Amino acid sequence: MSKIKVAVIGCGCIAKSAHIPCYMAAEDAEIKYFCDVILEKAQACVEEYGCGTAITDYRKALEDPEIAAVSVCTPNQMHSVISIDAMRAGKHVLCEKPAARIYSEALEMQKVQKETGRVLNIGVVCRFHEAVEQVRRRILDGELGEVYHVFINFRSYRSIPGIGGAFTTKAVSGGGVLIDWGVHRLDQVLYCVGDPEPVSVSGAAYCKLGVDIKNYVYRSMWSEETRNVNGTYDVDDSVSALIRTTGPVITLEGAWAQNIEEEEQYLDFIGTKAGIRLQYCGDYKLYGVRDGALFAEEIKVPEASMFQREIDAFLRCVRTGEKERSHIDYAIKTSKIMQGIYDSSASGREVVFD
Repeated sequence: MSKIKVAVIGCGCIAKSAHIPCYMAAEDAEIKYFCDVILEKAQACVEEYGCGTAITDYRKALEDPEIAAVSVCTPNQMHSVISIDAMRAGKHVLCEKPAARIYSEALEMQKVQKETGRVLNIGVVCRFHEAVEQVRRRILDGELGEVYHVFINFRSYRSIPGIGGAFTTKAVSGGGVLIDWGVHRLDQVLYCVGDPEPVSVSGAAYCKLGVDIKNYVYRSMWSEETRNVNGTYDVDDSVSALIRTTGPVITLEGAWAQNIEEEEQYLDFIGTKAGIRLQYCGDYKLYGVRDGALFAEEIKVPEASMFQREIDAFLRCVRTGEKERSHIDYAIKTSKIMQGIYDSSASGREVVFD
């Protein structure tokens, strides 16, 4: 069986920590191009992994008839542009989360996927975590009864990533903690409860603690190498929302930064028979009644690489054309909800979806 030749577009943190190692570990994949607008970053990947060619223009990879698939690992403002160009060039696409900065861009990606018939999977990697899969099975098998409410909590003390850089520049990222962290939490909730349709949202997004970049004091910082004290900070560092769906109501509280020194990263699924608290990408606890008595059972979940499962599933889709759990048709719902939260925050009103 010939190997699927791949181009990795964007050689930053997520490419180096997840996409590239997983392609290298896959028996049926071969990376032919490492692409980055900073040539040295692409060349460093060539040297580290001993394969491929370093390029700065992704269109060179799209023009190569040997390339069957691409991973889009760029900042958010290029997700829709590169994904659409790739599909129109006949390539299959795995695009990192979020699908796009704004809902209209994600809709255009979905439209082009339908037109071209190419695979378009989004990097909603939590759908490939074993604990998430177990919780989903329990819910869909009826073990929790009717799941009528889900509470999402992702709050950190002082953890704004790469302050002043791409993460905190709305024109590049599309948003802050909601679009960076919230996208994963919302998506795995939708997956666990059977991908219901969003009905309405009411939300408030706050741009508060990072505005004074030079005087921002922090405990930790993802992508600290992109920090720019003379840069831009115009995104949300905390968010609250109420989301109604055709399934459960979802309430959401999230913060990159808050003046409470507590770290909370969990999802609560509240059912009529039982409830589950799922730690983010971790173990979970089942609560309920058994033999006339209340019980709480902690379930430990040994976890292999969810990123490897995601890459393997994408490569399988490239070969078979099957529709995976990370397909744009599912991820588009999260984009719709996030856009609704931002729109509701800006208008001060509930947003009702058609």
